[in-house]
Amino acid sequence: MLEQKYLENNLEAVKEKIQQRGMELDFDGLERLNEERKKIIVQVETLEHERNQGSKKVGELKRNGSDEEADVLSKKLKNISNDIKDLNAKRTEIESEYHDIMLHIPNMPDASVPVGVDENDNPEISKWGSPAEFDFEIKDHVEIGSNLDILDLPRAAKIAGSRFALYKGQGARLERALINFMLDTHVSEHGYIEVLPPFIANTASFIGTGNLPKFEEDLFKLSDTDYYLIPTAEVPVTNINRDEILEEEDLPRKFVSYTPCFRKEAGSYGKDIHGIFRQHQFNKVELVKLSTPQNSYDEHEKLTRDAARILELLGLPYRIVLLCTGDMGFSSAKTYDIEVWIPSEQRYREISSCSNFESFQARRANIRYRPGGGKPAFVHTLNGSGIAIGRAFIAILENYQQQDGKVKIPDILIPYMNGIEVIE
Repeated sequence: MLEQKYLENNLEAVKEKIQQRGMELDFDGLERLNEERKKIIVQVETLEHERNQGSKKVGELKRNGSDEEADVLSKKLKNISNDIKDLNAKRTEIESEYHDIMLHIPNMPDASVPVGVDENDNPEISKWGSPAEFDFEIKDHVEIGSNLDILDLPRAAKIAGSRFALYKGQGARLERALINFMLDTHVSEHGYIEVLPPFIANTASFIGTGNLPKFEEDLFKLSDTDYYLIPTAEVPVTNINRDEILEEEDLPRKFVSYTPCFRKEAGSYGKDIHGIFRQHQFNKVELVKLSTPQNSYDEHEKLTRDAARILELLGLPYRIVLLCTGDMGFSSAKTYDIEVWIPSEQRYREISSCSNFESFQARRANIRYRPGGGKPAFVHTLNGSGIAIGRAFIAILENYQQQDGKVKIPDILIPYMNGIEVIE
């Protein structure tokens, strides 16, 4: 959430940034509410001054024996108190409405973010590895997984519906191996603290990360409760320190977490319907950081490198792109997408988004720190997939496929596969 004073003092700049993000918001209502709030504040202050002066006058009248005149003034002061109460109630109502509008305003893009409309305007920042050249017909992950009997989508559809997966045998083992490998790497090599959070979270947690109220249609809500299934570990892990004040020496805080993720994928119907690229349920290892404002962009670069390191260890070609204003997430100030090479599509596909939210989430979740022991200030929050397991599964099956239909296991995963070197 943006700071109210910043919004008031930079309204035209905010409007321009909103337009650069390809969004249209009506700020007239926000300005009207703010003017009403200010008028009420002035009215209340005037009435409170009148009441205070009147209270002193009542005391003087009683001391002088003018009880009848004091009673008349006391009744007038009581009416003033009632007016103040009514005005404060109206102010509370206006501020609540103002707050609700503020929750729908996205974060402001950092100055380094290029202005653009969609993914076609995302500049490539770097590239690692060279896509393999196959001297046989390339199969996609669905055909490979089905032929090896490690991926069963028809039975998953029977159990739950479309956009669910059933992993079997060495396919299930590969999924588990990827989870353990990623957690071990981020803990041992990159210094993150592993956490295993709840897989459901309450409304306050979703408001804190910016998922609510704007994106409720994307979430699975548990009926008759205040709970939602998490769409990513970002939600529970970012909220670990909600409503807390941290010490500066404790930052950055670096968390890594494995969770299943649940998404309705509202608005994406007809997109990536083949295979397991876009699912209602999938596994992911997530990286979350809390940082001081002055260090957050350095931490953003490090977080992105930590996520990309996983693909390097797996030997999977990838590239990193910087998202333009029109392609960024609601809460993000700057985002890098890491895209892995998918042979069957002959293109790179997103496997991780690494974002710096600056103080946007921290202000919503009230996560602060004490700079040098001084006055509390909001931290900067960051997160990124470290990485999406199902998409890594796809990339391994397709990049490591063999002419005879087998799939070679990346060397780094062989110990996690109990010595299995080939899926056959």
